[in-house]
Parts: sequence; structure tokens; C-alpha cells
Amino acid sequence: MTSSAVDLRKVPVDHILDRVERRLGTALDRTALVRKRRSVGARTDRGTWIRVERRPSSRTREQGCSGTEAAATLTDVAMPHWVESVAWQDAGDGAIWRADETSLLPANPVGTAILAVDPELPDSWWKALNASLAALATQPTARVATPDTEPITRQLVDRVIRDAFPLAVNTQIASWSPAHADLNWANVTGPEFCMFDWEDWGMAPRGLDSASLLAASLAVPALADRVRRERRADLESRDGMVMRLFVLAKIAGPHAHPDDPRVTPARSEAEQLIHALQQL
Repeated sequence: MTSSAVDLRKVPVDHILDRVERRLGTALDRTALVRKRRSVGARTDRGTWIRVERRPSSRTREQGCSGTEAAATLTDVAMPHWVESVAWQDAGDGAIWRADETSLLPANPVGTAILAVDPELPDSWWKALNASLAALATQPTARVATPDTEPITRQLVDRVIRDAFPLAVNTQIASWSPAHADLNWANVTGPEFCMFDWEDWGMAPRGLDSASLLAASLAVPALADRVRRERRADLESRDGMVMRLFVLAKIAGPHAHPDDPRVTPARSEAEQLIHALQQL
């Protein structure tokens, strides 16, 4: 049987949490569960954090072990310390359930994936972000990044951009490096910087992380400007411009949500990028 996507915000998970507790020998604080589309997280009675993810079997074949476990080998990147994990296959549909135990985050997440107000992060936060992304980009991996769960390829980038912006040209990719691949305001902490939720990390075109963080900031102009300043080298490279179009296409393309405050600025920025790429 082929496993399919399941929204863990909408289905019962108590039986899954029961199994995790038995396998890892701990108790979870179920009064403060963090439920996301693909994962459920909770604090343990031994002062650690457990993140439980359900992955379709096809994704397991593509990526192998958990991104959290694989990321444990990274150095000089601000991230939680990985402790241990447990995994099993769903007898019903073949999906893989995995629970990773890590150290607690040093601070709260900055916000939801998309911000509506400026979090007014200190300069030290931006310095730590830049240092971690620089360190990440230098470290070898055979993993392929999976933004929005889909392995990123030249063909995918071209298709997503063309579907939203048919006039875009010069969207070829030249430079690839390791990326977190789900960098948004829900996956970083503040005021002390830390990146978490590493399930999608892997090789990606240069600028994916910077473009993703910029896209998540478009509803707050001052914040978007700060991201542009801090990540200028990535964002203004040709590959970075293509990655900006790639993430903007997901916001402002044919499936744009009418209530998303980023749609209008995304379309404006995309128009400027299309013109700039035409000149290269």
C-alpha cells in the first residue's frame, strides 16, 4: 500500500505518543503539544524535546535517515543537540513514523512561519544567523533538500517558476550548497538564535534559505529590508535571484491565497526579478 500525506493537526495522535513514550522510556507533556502539518512535538519529563514525524515511504527511500539525525554531524551551526531516535513502519499504509529526541531550544520560536509584525531581533541574532548559514554551506552531504517535501531539482525549479511567471528567463541553476530548506520564522528561535526542524535539509541551489526567509518576511517591509541587507550576497547572486522567483512563485502563483498579505509585494518583487534576469 502506498502511503500518502496526512495532516497531523487534524488526526488523533495519542496512540502514536503512547508508543513513543514506551520506546524511549519517557513521559511527554501532552498539555502543551506543538502540532504541525507533518510533525508533533512535546517536552519530556527528563528535560528534552521529542519531535514525531510521519513520512510517506517514498520520501524515506529518497532521503534515508532522519534529517535531524543526519544534521547531527554538522559543525558550527546553531541547532539543538540530537540525543536518540526511534522509528517504525505503519502497518496500515507503509508510512514511516520517527521520533527524534533533542535538547531543548534555547529560546522560543520567533513566531509563526509568516510574520505580521517586526520581531525586532538584536544584531547578535543576525550575526548568528549569518554565521550558521555560512558554516552550513561549506559542509558536504549527499542529501537533496526537500522544500515543501519535494526533492529540489533543476526541473522542479523551472516548472514552479514557469507555472507562475511564464515570461521568466535565465532560470538555470549553477551553484548548489547545503541548505536548511525550511527556513522561516517558525523554525528559528529568538532573541537567542537557533535553527531547528531539519527534516528537509540537503543540497539546494544557492540562496534558497535566504530567499525563503525573505519571502516569510514580505508582510513586514522593515523586516524584509533587514533580510535583504543581511543576506545580500546570496539574494543578489544570479542563483539567488532564481531562488527568490522560486519561492515567490509559490506565494503569488496560480494557487495564491487571497488572504495572504504577501501576495501583492511578492508579485511586485517577482516583476522586478523577471526584468533583472532578462538583462543578464
